[in-house]
Amino acid sequence: MSPASRSPAISDELRSRLLVVAVIAPVSVLAIYLDDWYLTALVAAISGLAAHEFYNLARDRAGRPLAWLGVPAAALLVLIAAIEPSFHVWGNRALTLLLLLGLLAVACSTLDRSTEQPLLSATATVSGVLYTGGTLSFALLLRHLPEIRGAMPVRPLDGFMLVMLPVAVTALGDSASYFVGKRMGRTRLAPRLSPGKTVEGSIGGLAGAVVTGYVAGLFMDKVATLTLTPVMCAGIGLLLGIAGQLGDLSESLLKREAGVKDSGDLLPGHGGVLDRFDSLLFTVPLAYGLVLLAQVVA
Repeated sequence: MSPASRSPAISDELRSRLLVVAVIAPVSVLAIYLDDWYLTALVAAISGLAAHEFYNLARDRAGRPLAWLGVPAAALLVLIAAIEPSFHVWGNRALTLLLLLGLLAVACSTLDRSTEQPLLSATATVSGVLYTGGTLSFALLLRHLPEIRGAMPVRPLDGFMLVMLPVAVTALGDSASYFVGKRMGRTRLAPRLSPGKTVEGSIGGLAGAVVTGYVAGLFMDKVATLTLTPVMCAGIGLLLGIAGQLGDLSESLLKREAGVKDSGDLLPGHGGVLDRFDSLLFTVPLAYGLVLLAQVVA
């Protein structure tokens, strides 16, 4: 096939991706800024949809995951984080929920005679909740981190900037990886998992993540009770960039084992919700830990 005949397909794919981003990006940024139940509803919806797609991917390999249990549990973890935005309190509530979910999943899978691997099905059910709602709950914990650490009065921009750090680093790093890979990609990064990813694209994505982190750090000195310099944020950006690519490859492994190209078809040009937000499942909780670790270093 000649380059001329390939260009329209590439152009259509890019157009679809940009249209989806043009809708998702402003809605997400507005929800992060407004916080309250706007952000909770958005994150809970993403978690539930991503969990549903995860169970579809795991269905053949792990028996019969109980989506009717896992999907609401993933959203419930986010709701608990909104009500109890302290990690210690949320962690206790989340652990209790996951223990109950595990016991209930084992009981239901064992009683279901059509399930040949009840323990594997129960494990996949709990794993799906942790992988989606458990990780994305940290967006709510990040959003309220300044006031949890004693910042008074509450300043909406503080939490907004903290959540935007992993979101911006992930999104812009992913975009840099995509465009650099399309232009300069020659060496395949992980051909067995994701043939389209290249070493050049990966390096471009990490560079984009570092630059985005540094620029974000220029605004982070105004966050109350936290010390985050541009250099610190550049280092955080690098680690988040690595985690984001690992998250992308991990989801590629799930799709490969399931024998599908995309986790779904809800988002044109991207595939499913899990395809679009797979990197954030790794970067959002890591950002929470790195922001706190930066305070120890500082």
